[in-house]
Amino acid sequence: MQIEETFMQGLYVLKPKIFIDERGYFLESYNQRKIANYIQANFVQDNESLSQKGVLRGLHFQNPPYAQDKLVRVIKGSVLDVVVDLRKGQPTYGKHFAIKLSAKNKKQLFVPKGFAHGFLTLKKNTIFSYKCSAYYRADSEVSIHCFDKDLDIDWKVKEAILSEKDKKGIKFKTFESPFL
Repeated sequence: MQIEETFMQGLYVLKPKIFIDERGYFLESYNQRKIANYIQANFVQDNESLSQKGVLRGLHFQNPPYAQDKLVRVIKGSVLDVVVDLRKGQPTYGKHFAIKLSAKNKKQLFVPKGFAHGFLTLKKNTIFSYKCSAYYRADSEVSIHCFDKDLDIDWKVKEAILSEKDKKGIKFKTFESPFL
């Protein structure tokens, strides 16, 4: 597995080694020993979603002490995956990172605690999977509005299919980060 650093501290792109032959392919999607020098997360919950093309989920995170590290990937289809740094002490606070994750490229993104996370599905019937280091807590979850102009995220669309919760996401300017 190849691990690439991004311009944001602690945010990594993982590229698994893929073995392809006439039968199909094989890859190791997670190996704690191979990533231990970079990622010290203890994953306790796996989640999976199915979304139609044009669905935008996010930007979500959980407040401490229920904050989550996430390891995300696409099993079928493709997404534009975006994270926003919410760590006040970092020079990248309020900046975002975007990457295309797909069943074809098989890349994964490690999203540490202190980041809001969201994705836009680019193909119908996209299956998105992620490992989490803390259990889901509805009373701790926050949604920042994905089309907030202050974040300047180019989702490559003017409109998307949003949940009611995400339509009511808070503005970044009004957000007081609990992350250092």
